[in-house]
Amino acid sequence: MQFDNNNKGIFLSLDWMTIGLYLILIVWGWFSVCGACYDYGNPDLLSFNLNSGRQFVWILTSIVLASALLLIEKRFYYKASTPIYIMMMLILVITIFIAPDTKGSRSWIPIGPIKLQPAEFAKFAVALAIGKFMERYGFNMSNMREFLKLTIMIILPMLLIIAQKETGTALVYLALFLVLYREGMTGSILFAAMAFVVFFIVGIKFGGESMANMPVSVGEFWVLLLAFLCITFLVWRYGHDKKAAANIIVYGGTANLLAFLFSAYVIPFNICIVMLFVNIAAIIYIAVLYAYAHSYNYLLIILFASLATATYYGQDYVFHNVLRKHQRGRIEVLLGMDKDVTGKGYNVHQAKIAIGSGGFAGKGFLNGTQTKLKYVPEQDTDFIFCTVGEEEGFLGSAGVLLVYLVFILRLLILAERQPDTWGRVYGYSVVSIFLFHLTINVGMVLGIAPVIGIPLPFFSYGGSSLWGFTILLFVFLRMDAERNLKQM
Repeated sequence: MQFDNNNKGIFLSLDWMTIGLYLILIVWGWFSVCGACYDYGNPDLLSFNLNSGRQFVWILTSIVLASALLLIEKRFYYKASTPIYIMMMLILVITIFIAPDTKGSRSWIPIGPIKLQPAEFAKFAVALAIGKFMERYGFNMSNMREFLKLTIMIILPMLLIIAQKETGTALVYLALFLVLYREGMTGSILFAAMAFVVFFIVGIKFGGESMANMPVSVGEFWVLLLAFLCITFLVWRYGHDKKAAANIIVYGGTANLLAFLFSAYVIPFNICIVMLFVNIAAIIYIAVLYAYAHSYNYLLIILFASLATATYYGQDYVFHNVLRKHQRGRIEVLLGMDKDVTGKGYNVHQAKIAIGSGGFAGKGFLNGTQTKLKYVPEQDTDFIFCTVGEEEGFLGSAGVLLVYLVFILRLLILAERQPDTWGRVYGYSVVSIFLFHLTINVGMVLGIAPVIGIPLPFFSYGGSSLWGFTILLFVFLRMDAERNLKQM
């Protein structure tokens, strides 16, 4: 038998506050699905002909699943972490070949009358595996080989899911890098990731614009300038060499300034050529510093500087040849490059109208006109939050976000109090995944994030997502319940 230090069993050691928040979210989510799919011709909300009826069954099975997960000891999850990860990777590979085409995606496997999406269940498998890997004796995040192994463990399922043409779901796994940062990953990697996002956005949005009176692309100019400033910052902050940073900013900055003035007031020419050579010269200078100091940080700065300088010249290929047409359209709408509210921007435009029409207190349960008339596509799945906004207004929307906030903060507390690295890493993985889903889903409905097609946890209709989130959460709750246990 197992008891904790206060002679309490597993049942009393569970975090019932988190379980209560889970129940609140799934019940609130079910009523939102009811509002989104209600049909005046078929008013029975429990009918299997409606998503509300099917979701009710998914909720009941999720509660049974959660109860079953709480009966499994933590040591089982630890021992099975690697086999579970390998099995899920194999299932993801198989899915690519056997899944039928569903709205352009091959990610759903039909099992009798239902369809399951393995990508939703792979999240907890990856979280378990990276936690166990980092629990190993002698693990050190600063070890390049160890870090690369972790990165491969995260990137592998992403690539397999992208092969299923589920880019949105694949991007969720990037949230796990926040966990690595918590466990000691250098902040320069997160800084570099954010920098490349900015470079991509600036290059795409302003790449076709020219500076006044100069044959210079605005996008190319700003990307090269921002890359130059980032290189200087990294040398100062992570290279710990103020003198080298000063040399780069003084000599490189002077060359860029002189080229700009000459082009503006003497002979117009493409100053980006000079800026490109300045960045290359900075990379060579840093390489010389590395040859003398053999600092690992200089090597990373060289890698960043090389990729940053080349970003503008490769992003056009990625944008037009790697991203699919509808993905390009969503980015163009988000960046204001295309205001087509009847085509590419239709979903977001209609979602904004639905949320705005709810006003302060909402139109009331089952009284939303935008949702009843089916103006918002995917209003019971990816765009479920617009149903909340229309029927419950600002008060209901704020209430949902407040419950999520308490839920996330509670999970952070639980993650931080874990007695071992494995439990802590898994807990932070759960937090990161939930946080990513919440911010991106609500953001895309409000038009401040790209539409990438990911569900709102416990709200969006779908059995795979509900089961996936339930597994993520209740495996962690079982871990937390055993934090003080000792064998008797």
